[in-house]
Amino acid sequence: MSFHGEGGEASLVDAARAVSGISTLFPVHRLDRITSGLVLLARSEAAAKQLSEMFARGEMEKYYLALSHRSPLKKQGSIKGAMVKGRNGSWRLAREGEHQAVTQFFSYGLVGAVPGLRLFVLRPRTGRTHQLRVALKSLGSPILGDERYGGEAADRGYLHAAVLRFQWQGTQQCFEAPPTEGEHFLSPALTEKLAAIGPAWLLPWPRSQATSQAKA
Repeated sequence: MSFHGEGGEASLVDAARAVSGISTLFPVHRLDRITSGLVLLARSEAAAKQLSEMFARGEMEKYYLALSHRSPLKKQGSIKGAMVKGRNGSWRLAREGEHQAVTQFFSYGLVGAVPGLRLFVLRPRTGRTHQLRVALKSLGSPILGDERYGGEAADRGYLHAAVLRFQWQGTQQCFEAPPTEGEHFLSPALTEKLAAIGPAWLLPWPRSQATSQAKA
């Protein structure tokens, strides 16, 4: 589903209004079309402005799940680089530039899954367009189903926004939404691995923001 609606198709926001019965909903952030999972909507313009500023300041903790058929250059760490426009709406990482993107990650093998399949738990520290897709490509592990960035063809794009955590009006908010579609997301191997590693926000996230250099 398109976030904003394309070619007469209803937008995700329109669908949320219809399902919730709330006519005034304001998008605070967005997901790429290939990405499933949590989306935060506000019920007032004032709340939308405040939440958007929290995203901009990096006060929203976001955790994503991704699958790839290729092993990464590093098993865990951070990917940092400048997001630079490429061809046909794609992006790439460069060593220098204004629009810096930082993504932290852990990767795991999956026992009993399709040979070579790996799970990535991702925590973006910035919110650039296609950031996670470009980050995994730079690791040599493009997302399964993300053919734009070199991923193998699949029944879906295997990128999912699983956890969103933030402080709101003095209260800790934490929302979790496991993936519900996709042959590999629903496999016993992935379910067992997620149960073994526990909640994403309890992982010992690496402090360094430059352990993996961008490819110019």
